[in-house]
Amino acid sequence: MAENEMEAGGERFRRQRQVLFLFVFLGGFLAGSESRRYSVAEEKERGFLITNLAKDLGLSAGELAVRGAQVVSKGNRQPIQLNHQTGDLLLQEKLDREELCGPTEPCILHFQILLQNPLQFIPNELQVIDVNDHSPVFFENEMQLKIPESTPPGTIIPLGNAEDVDVGRNGLQNYTITPNPHFHILTNSRRDGRKCPELVLDKALDREEQPQFSLTLTALDGGSPPRSGNVQLHILVLDINDNAPEFTQSLYEVEVLENSPVNSVIVTVSASDLDTGNFGTISYSFAHASEEITKTFQLNPITGDIQLIKYLNFEAINSYEVDIEAKDGGGLTGKSTVIVQVVDVNDNPPELTLSSITSPIPENSPETVVAVFSVSDPDSGDNGRMMCSIQNNLPFVLKPSVENFYTLVSEGALDRESQAEYNITITVTDMGTPRLKTQYNITLLVSDVNDNAPAFTQTSYTLFLRENNSPALHIGSVSATDRDAGANAQLTYSLLPPHDPQLPLASLVSINADNGHLFALRALDFEALQAFEFRVGATDRGSPALSSQALVRVQVLDANDNAPFVLYPLQNGSAPCTELVPRAAEPGYLVSKVVAVDADSGQNAWLSFQLLKATEPGLFGVWAHNGEVRTARLLSERDAAKHRLLVLVKDNGEPALSASVTLHVLLVDGFSQPYLPLPEAAADQAQADPLTVYLVIALASVSSLFLFSVLAFIAVRLCRRSRAAWVGGCSVPEGHFPGHLVDVSGTGTLSQSYQYEVCLMGGSGTSEFKFLKPIFPNGLVEDIEQE
Repeated sequence: MAENEMEAGGERFRRQRQVLFLFVFLGGFLAGSESRRYSVAEEKERGFLITNLAKDLGLSAGELAVRGAQVVSKGNRQPIQLNHQTGDLLLQEKLDREELCGPTEPCILHFQILLQNPLQFIPNELQVIDVNDHSPVFFENEMQLKIPESTPPGTIIPLGNAEDVDVGRNGLQNYTITPNPHFHILTNSRRDGRKCPELVLDKALDREEQPQFSLTLTALDGGSPPRSGNVQLHILVLDINDNAPEFTQSLYEVEVLENSPVNSVIVTVSASDLDTGNFGTISYSFAHASEEITKTFQLNPITGDIQLIKYLNFEAINSYEVDIEAKDGGGLTGKSTVIVQVVDVNDNPPELTLSSITSPIPENSPETVVAVFSVSDPDSGDNGRMMCSIQNNLPFVLKPSVENFYTLVSEGALDRESQAEYNITITVTDMGTPRLKTQYNITLLVSDVNDNAPAFTQTSYTLFLRENNSPALHIGSVSATDRDAGANAQLTYSLLPPHDPQLPLASLVSINADNGHLFALRALDFEALQAFEFRVGATDRGSPALSSQALVRVQVLDANDNAPFVLYPLQNGSAPCTELVPRAAEPGYLVSKVVAVDADSGQNAWLSFQLLKATEPGLFGVWAHNGEVRTARLLSERDAAKHRLLVLVKDNGEPALSASVTLHVLLVDGFSQPYLPLPEAAADQAQADPLTVYLVIALASVSSLFLFSVLAFIAVRLCRRSRAAWVGGCSVPEGHFPGHLVDVSGTGTLSQSYQYEVCLMGGSGTSEFKFLKPIFPNGLVEDIEQE
């Protein structure tokens, strides 16, 4: 059992050890943070209370939780944990001082407390105190010594040492040996800290008296209670061999590159013996070599060549002290020491440990800490010096801090619309030869902020809609875009209040809030509303919401939905007005003019006139473009006195709409002004026969005067009677038609109104004129007189 314990102790001692260093998030400031040192004995159970961190920092446990306190240490191993509810600093695992620090004393673990809001770190140290949990262990189960009987008293014989992985008082302190009259033991402290036993001969030996000795060598540590380890020492007294081997050098020092190949010879030791024969034959061996030495080096017992049997590692062990023993055939030995210094080469690339990363970060944020990381290189000198860099074309900068910590910080506000993702490569390069580097990639996302208002594809839209449309008709769409993302880019369309408060916009159009489609809510009438304008808005769903607007103009297109309307002659159901035409009228005599309008526009309002039916076809004609009814030929006595004309008024729409009007024409004799010739006919007649014109005028004047006298006499007689005696009359509008009534196309319908007042004797079987009076507008009379 003791042997197993010694082997286990040796195994732990020779195991490669690494020291854990703790690291922290770095950020804004370090003011007021002081390093504290705590201590804990090794082998304490998990959950052991180290201290109350909240009390030490002067904070409450709740403040620690709010500020996101955490313990940060280097590497994946986290031996310490923080209880956020109580603020206690506890052991995360059982600590083994020997595994953590090996022979190093004191054993210090560095860790740091990270606080956020604001960012702060507090360096701390945890000292792991050694306990006496290991006994000294010898590397050999028993030792064999051969001592010539000629060895003088006072001779010192080195013995194999024991090892105790504990340190300080708990480490190996001294050796003892079984009491005897020939030997005692000395404890020799070496430069590397080892304590080696040396056997001192007190009394000369006599092989014939006592050929051998069996003693117990005991190694003691200084613990309480102390622990010990034993080994059996067998001493064989040899016959006289009075010359021991001697090395050419008592100390060999050699430097070996850590990347030296396996099986290479690093040094050759040499010894000589003055004896001859078997007593002068020398063999070389390691003297009490540790397991690490026997696994690393191989000694040729004949030549003294020392070879590498495994690769060296400067970062693990940077020097070896190897004891070489030369033994002759008589059992005499000589000692020498070889110091192997391992020379570092740049064989370790830098290491990057990422402590924290913030992704995504909002755009438009000022200088922001993106990542906190630390770098390390186990090499030494220039091989362990490092520099960090990132790409030059990125809006980020590396800021060094203490203890090889760096922060990756944005230089200013980022714009997600320009670039939503950054691939950042952190390159860590050492200064060795050749230079080694490590790259670490970080993908940083930029989150959206509502900093872009919607933008319409057009500042104004013009939509065309034909009147009499069906309700809920899709008349067009507006569209806007937003460079933001997510809810910040989701748009809602709406109608904005019109500038004209009289415009009933809410009853005219509606808009789909999701896609901007516009709909007409009711049928529109071009004659009532030819065009209207309104504004539409697009609002995103960001916070705060942003919006923009555009102008929409709706142009109503005319449809042929209004038939022509006849203004003259009136068709109001009263007695028709009869147009009087003298029988002496020339062809082309203006009988009347049909005046009509159309509420439509454009070609839908272009009117044309057509004579559909006449009492005597061929006697009258209607001009198609202005509605003037004129005589087509000379009148004769055979022509009937009364004529009824049906005139059709038709627009130019598709399909065409029309209206009809009936004219009553009465042919008379002896009219006060028999006819009104056309200007062209009057001019021709005046040029042809001036004398005839004068005679006609004179005759017409005398006849008119006579007729006027007769009529005046009759009128005076009739006025005395009751007005009820009148059984007939003409329907005359109370007012004159305004002279500006023309069709909207401006084709030249009659610009003046004509009225005639015709009265016939009631009850008269003959068409005797009782009263005849032409009624002309003043303007027309003046025009006729001028002509």
